[in-house]
Amino acid sequence: MPAVEHVEKHFTATAAVRDIVIGMSDGLTVPFALAAGLTGAVASTTIVVTAGLAEIAAGSIAMGLGGYLAAKTDSQHYASELAREYRETVDLPDVETEEVAKVFRDYGLAPAEMAPVVHAITSNQKRWVDFMMRFELGLETPDPTRASRSAGAIAASYIAGGLIPLAPYILMHHILSALWVSVGVTLLALFVFGSVKGHFTGVHPLRGGAQTVLVGGLAAAAAFFIARLIS
Repeated sequence: MPAVEHVEKHFTATAAVRDIVIGMSDGLTVPFALAAGLTGAVASTTIVVTAGLAEIAAGSIAMGLGGYLAAKTDSQHYASELAREYRETVDLPDVETEEVAKVFRDYGLAPAEMAPVVHAITSNQKRWVDFMMRFELGLETPDPTRASRSAGAIAASYIAGGLIPLAPYILMHHILSALWVSVGVTLLALFVFGSVKGHFTGVHPLRGGAQTVLVGGLAAAAAFFIARLIS
């Protein structure tokens, strides 16, 4: 009987999805809460639209910059640790060799079994350092374009998410009617977004959608009623 080909399917774009999740979740909830809050305090959709667009612009820039700086910090941390590991393989070779051996010892290998493997790894400095970066420190080589792509993905996702709750205020003139349409389309968008996010993160789509709707709905409701109380 011929062997059945085994094909493993792993999701590998976790960084990109994380950026989209960060941008879209904040883009949907923050402008949604702002628009709902302003609806409780003003009587003009123009004011809501103006404030909403200003918030989307500022929020997307701030979020994108945050993503850029976070990715740059990761790259700088990796470079610093890489330089330190290279120094230690020269200055403290015995210590670093023992750290390689400890990795295999923790996996249950006997000294006789791991000795040739340790020797093969430590006989080449680059291979030695790469091993220590990955298995001692748990660090992977960063993508040099990660910072700019992260910033762009987060900012674009924030803008796309923010325009959804704001669209009814742009298209309609009656502010309360715009609010209820905004509530409907935003909660639907939150549910769809939460379901898709749940699919990629291993959470049941219905549960992921319900959780996202709950968070966004509570934020908007709190903003609306606080504005009502103050105005």
